[in-house]
Amino acid sequence: MNFTPTELGASFIFAVAVLHTFCTGYFESIAKKSPRHAGLWHLLGEVEIVFGFWAAILIIFISLQDDLNTAKDFLNKRNFTEPLFVFAIMIVAGTKPILQISTQILHALAKGLQYVFRIRSAPALYFLTLGATPLLGSLITEPAAMTLAAFLLRDLVYRHQCTKTLLFGTLGVLFVNISIGGTLTNFAAPPVLMVASTWGWSSAFMFSNFGLESCIAIFINALAATLLFHRQLIEPNENKKESKIPLAVILMHLLFLFGVVFFAHDPIIFMWILLFFIGYTTAYPKHQSPLILKEALLVGFFLGGLVVLGALQGWWLQPILEMMSPTAVFYGSLILTAFTDNAALTYLGSLVTGTSPEFKLALVGGAVAGGGLTVIANAPNPAGIAILRSHFPGNTVSALYLLIAAIPPTIVAILALRLI
Repeated sequence: MNFTPTELGASFIFAVAVLHTFCTGYFESIAKKSPRHAGLWHLLGEVEIVFGFWAAILIIFISLQDDLNTAKDFLNKRNFTEPLFVFAIMIVAGTKPILQISTQILHALAKGLQYVFRIRSAPALYFLTLGATPLLGSLITEPAAMTLAAFLLRDLVYRHQCTKTLLFGTLGVLFVNISIGGTLTNFAAPPVLMVASTWGWSSAFMFSNFGLESCIAIFINALAATLLFHRQLIEPNENKKESKIPLAVILMHLLFLFGVVFFAHDPIIFMWILLFFIGYTTAYPKHQSPLILKEALLVGFFLGGLVVLGALQGWWLQPILEMMSPTAVFYGSLILTAFTDNAALTYLGSLVTGTSPEFKLALVGGAVAGGGLTVIANAPNPAGIAILRSHFPGNTVSALYLLIAAIPPTIVAILALRLI
């Protein structure tokens, strides 16, 4: 492998950043023991801070290794469209009108399940949130689907006293289902988007090669989680009456959401739409909830750091992919995506020339199947963490427990993608 001192240093910093994601709980415990510097330790204990923090270290390293102009030129060549889009879509999708209409639709579907299968409301809603919402990711993009599902699960599950098994089991299934739920089209899942244009993959191609398999895996995972946790689910308060939001307000929010999704690859336009959206919610505050600006900023910071750190990992990732057979590529990309963003992984794979159709399908299949194993494996995952983290013990989502919880639904995804 040929590499420069800068690339080697960048990979070392990247490895430390990955290790840091597994140690956020440790920094939170230090904060309790060292109140004098508790603010610093709390900062380092925020998982969304990790990659942005170490990206800053990388820029300092490049400035010292080469010079400041080289570091600035490196930053200017990075594409930050994905972090900006996730920032925008989280704000627009996480609003009261969008969540209310989504909840009403799920409640209507849940009543149908209750009538047919004679089950309680809570398990029906739980199943639909984990089973139907991820499939929306193929239409409104995975980050938007993650935002919706996380807020719905927050109200249905996480606001109540939950066992650790329920907390992490639900999160593991959510992350895996969102990762494979965006594969029915060629524009909604980041790892698919990175290769669709280069390889000429249409939405029809994606549906024919991944659609049935993804739907089956999502259904099995959602059903298994519902059967496992149904006794722990608390019935929603039917007597709680929410203020009725005018249809015009809901339609305006849906229009803004559609605009951001439609121009997902044009940051100047969707950020322009976002600014108008913020202005609209400020002008008509009666039917609004506070915008999740802080959470969206943290997630954007996390993904921006991942873009910077991941840009210099090609020297070791690409040679590994080049020497693999299609079967090895599937399992290799599945493992590698736990340590690097799956979109970055598929992008590097698209640079390998002369690959067979089987290689391409295996690369993307492994990347999406492993998208729930860690926070960094799939771009929407930090959005879910940001929304739900405060309901976990110590306000920290253990990377180890998440990995353990995500393994069973990941195995289901593997079996669906490899055997069906």
